[in-house]
Amino acid sequence: MAIRIPPAAELITVPGEVSLEYGGTLKSPVVAMERLGQVRDDSAPVVLIFTGISPDSHVASSALDASTGWWEYMVGSGLPVNLDECQVICINTPGGCYGSTGPLSINPDTHQAYGPQYPPLSLWDIARISGMALEQIGIDNIHCVIGPSMGGMVALAWLLTWPGRSRHMVNISATLEAGTFAIALRSLQREIIRSDPGFNQGNYHDRRALRQGMTLARKLGMITYRSADEWRQRFGRSRDSVGEHGGRFVIESYLTLNSEKFADSFDPNSYLILSQAMDWFSVAETTADPVRAFSECGLESALVIGVNSDFLFPEYQQRELAQCLQAAGIHCDYECVASHYGHDAFLIDEENFSPLVRAYLGRTMENAES
Repeated sequence: MAIRIPPAAELITVPGEVSLEYGGTLKSPVVAMERLGQVRDDSAPVVLIFTGISPDSHVASSALDASTGWWEYMVGSGLPVNLDECQVICINTPGGCYGSTGPLSINPDTHQAYGPQYPPLSLWDIARISGMALEQIGIDNIHCVIGPSMGGMVALAWLLTWPGRSRHMVNISATLEAGTFAIALRSLQREIIRSDPGFNQGNYHDRRALRQGMTLARKLGMITYRSADEWRQRFGRSRDSVGEHGGRFVIESYLTLNSEKFADSFDPNSYLILSQAMDWFSVAETTADPVRAFSECGLESALVIGVNSDFLFPEYQQRELAQCLQAAGIHCDYECVASHYGHDAFLIDEENFSPLVRAYLGRTMENAES
């Protein structure tokens, strides 16, 4: 199976052996990242973006890669994350399958793909390896770190792993620790993948052999990424065709089409690794005193955003995060977006998210210049 690396991605090698939280090691791990905007201006503020579980490093189109990025409406010239004013670095998550060292990568000890022998990874490991990669390109001063979903959890791990490196943060639909409902859901997704007849304990040689398990796991995930209200308004009870037994509902066809596309592009072992890493994440279980830890991380301000229809990462979790940051003495604004798009709202709801991010980043840029 080939690793798909976006054309504009840079592959940064972290030299030496990196020890991981749960006892494994990675030798000379690679981190794929994409840099956009004022890359050649050493004085330009750096905005660091961590992704959700499945996106690659291609956050927005550029001269090196004109294809649409996964957050095209947010990052670009004149957009909320304004490439005319800053350098943007988007990290492909270590453990994934789009260039950073993951299960599809070659293990230097065996000269074969890691596969199921890839060591257990935590979000704290991901933050640490990402920081080590940035050191290799001379980046150790971050104006603002941005993370949606899993990326927001990595952003929190980043702040506490690399204190003093980041001045501001935008944290979207994330949490201080994985919630019980989300853990239950992801546990079932992993069970579905492992139950696929083609899984072979992770020793598959073609992800198409796992299409059934990955498709079903993705369908389950997609149902929770949106809200029931959005599904109702978008699809209702419309059918593709009406046959003898009532026909197939459009929502069924939509889930099948999109889940099959995902199954054809994302490595199952990577999904298992990153899904488990999310479940393990808890600031309270890693730090004795989260409020004190954040008070010592060097963050000056934060914008925390939740969505009222998100039942995968319910908005009370974002309120708790904002309250923790405020208790730590950090100036933190909290916004609850009213949107029927659910957890995926940050990817879709430009009308609500663009003004919030634009205003916040604009203020931090102005303060940096004054």
